[in-house]
Amino acid sequence: MQVSERRVVVTGLGVVSPVGCRLDEAWKNLLAGVSGIARLEECGEGFRCQIGGKVRTLDVNVYLSPKEQQRLDSFCWYAVAASDQALEQSGLKAGENIPCERFGSLISSGIGGLNTIAAQGLRLDQAGPRQVSPMTIPMMIADMGTGYVAIRHHLQGPNFGIVSACASGLHSIGEAWWVIKRGDADAMLAGGAEEGISSLGIAAFCSMRAMTSNNDEPESASRPFDATRDGFVPGAGAGVLVLEELEHAKARGAEILAEVTGYGASGDAYHITAPSSDGSGAARAIKTALARAGLSAEAIGYVNAHGTSTPMNDKVETKALKLALGDYAYKTTVSSTKSMTGHMLGAAGGFESVVCVQAIRDRIAPGTMNLHHPDPECDLDYLPNAARELPELRNVLKLNMGFGGHNAAVIYSRYEG
Repeated sequence: MQVSERRVVVTGLGVVSPVGCRLDEAWKNLLAGVSGIARLEECGEGFRCQIGGKVRTLDVNVYLSPKEQQRLDSFCWYAVAASDQALEQSGLKAGENIPCERFGSLISSGIGGLNTIAAQGLRLDQAGPRQVSPMTIPMMIADMGTGYVAIRHHLQGPNFGIVSACASGLHSIGEAWWVIKRGDADAMLAGGAEEGISSLGIAAFCSMRAMTSNNDEPESASRPFDATRDGFVPGAGAGVLVLEELEHAKARGAEILAEVTGYGASGDAYHITAPSSDGSGAARAIKTALARAGLSAEAIGYVNAHGTSTPMNDKVETKALKLALGDYAYKTTVSSTKSMTGHMLGAAGGFESVVCVQAIRDRIAPGTMNLHHPDPECDLDYLPNAARELPELRNVLKLNMGFGGHNAAVIYSRYEG
């Protein structure tokens, strides 16, 4: 079989999020418009932003022993939990129905163990170098989520992490797609995990004026594409997909949830934090994904937007969709689930890709909550305040953008044989 002929499908999904830590719970809440954003005890007086989408319902004891928990940062907890769920749904088990060396892991984090860095830095200052934990380095490095998952499940195929800020999770899925396409593996765990609720991280983002100050209205503070938006809300969690070569999945009788048909990546080469103002960088990634999928703009029935609720991003993303999709941008359905979860940073692309697959399966798209005052410069069909049934939905576009000018676009399609 030629490399170009290898098709890649999704056979498992797993999530940890502010709106639920199992797939059915999170999906139900998103469709109902339930917010996972609330006040944070970590951020009191003096913080511009005092709210966030915290992981509140995960029973980590189901997945990790107390000793394991102590040796891992919480972003790794989320990677483990989401991966275990995805593997359970998929039915894949390395060494049984797939060789260990043909199964890999690419689960990324945009920041890694920031809470660990902050805590151990404080310990260094207060108690001296001998009191710094010997586990500090493995707990803080951003590749440890994917590394630990591979150890846990005996995955000996390609194993690495990508750091591209808020595009990390989606780049990971796209690059895992390539790993399978070129024949280096028959299956990959792919996605992102992040602990975005860190007092140090929130303080730093607040200093940049990137976060909201609407602390009195936690559930309505994340307002993608709304004229009153004033910054993003931090979030935490993970989203992991099992990607599998089609013939391998069919041979073992796996349920195929969707197909990954296109992937594009680009760089703005513009600014360390701001996206290119004309949207051209993100548009190039979308066009590449469409070309690789062999699809026209008119084939896209739903776009799960990056939609951060920052004044700059939402305006630029709107321009990017217009550049990439032309006049059809006004006809397709677009929404941002960050209105309910907050911004999960490096985990966003993983979690939101799970949303894309679920949208295809159930032919329905979650709405953009808190969109009551549409920004005239954000004039697409952003599905305000309610989910929408899309009975003809076949292809979904997922877009993420990250500090440093990183752009990723992936297209998920209904599997039709």
